[in-house]
Amino acid sequence: MQSRFQSDRRLTVRMAVTLFLLGLLYVAFVAALIVLLKSWVLVVVIAAGALAAQYWFSDRIALYAMHGRVVEREEHPELHAVIDRLCAIADMPKPVVAVSAMDMPNAFATGRNPDHAVICVTTGLLRRLEPAELEGVLAHELSHVAHKDVAVITVASFLGVIAGLIVRFAFYSELFGGRGRKDQNTLAVFAAVMGISAAVYAISFLLIRALSRYRELAADRAAAHLTGRPSALASALTKVSGDIARIPTKDLRTAQAFNAFYFTPALGAEPGIAKLFSTHPSLEQRLDQLGRISAELGEAATPGKAG
Repeated sequence: MQSRFQSDRRLTVRMAVTLFLLGLLYVAFVAALIVLLKSWVLVVVIAAGALAAQYWFSDRIALYAMHGRVVEREEHPELHAVIDRLCAIADMPKPVVAVSAMDMPNAFATGRNPDHAVICVTTGLLRRLEPAELEGVLAHELSHVAHKDVAVITVASFLGVIAGLIVRFAFYSELFGGRGRKDQNTLAVFAAVMGISAAVYAISFLLIRALSRYRELAADRAAAHLTGRPSALASALTKVSGDIARIPTKDLRTAQAFNAFYFTPALGAEPGIAKLFSTHPSLEQRLDQLGRISAELGEAATPGKAG
């Protein structure tokens, strides 16, 4: 079913190209591992199992990692009301609604398709944002679901998981299973597996982040046009980014593994070189885009001013 969120052909093309390149990389990776490990059954079982788990259970994994829990309308009537209204406007199925008891102000969407999606917000976000700002954030997250880029990021990111699993298996099998029979050939295979896995992880890392930065801009655009209030989204961005920067880095470490799914990345006050590998465009880029949309829509409010 086609939602009323503004379509983005450039996002669709980028998702297709990213999946195609990652698919080629994945096939080459599996083929190399089969040759090196001489056990195609093992490689295929690990690869298929990890992909299936990440695709089918990504929403549960994300909620568990971020301490989120599903909430009914009776617990959070205002949150449900905003999502109900946005889903009606966008003509899309309502996702499962969840809340994470974290002070870090943030939100994320996950799930394999619009019929099996979850929108999770933190209590820190609910406490800090005005209703119009919250609506902008939720519209942003719903656009990820409508554009299906959440599913693409989920599937794409599994390649790095596979590479990590293979490295661990190779390491432990060499460490515990190879005693008394280590030779140069065994060590060469071990080194090759580690090297290929590291290269695959690095390439998939860069491809996923390039797509992630664009999809955040696309979600901002779609949310701004759906709600007609880009200044409210800009205000939420400014407020949330500023508050996250003040949260101690040690409190953000668990959250950083899920940065690609967040409304705003969980970075400390001084991200430094991390900006070069960020999952999100800079705050300035996002506010500039919302400012242009505000001008196009003739909105009177000034984007970027926190309420």
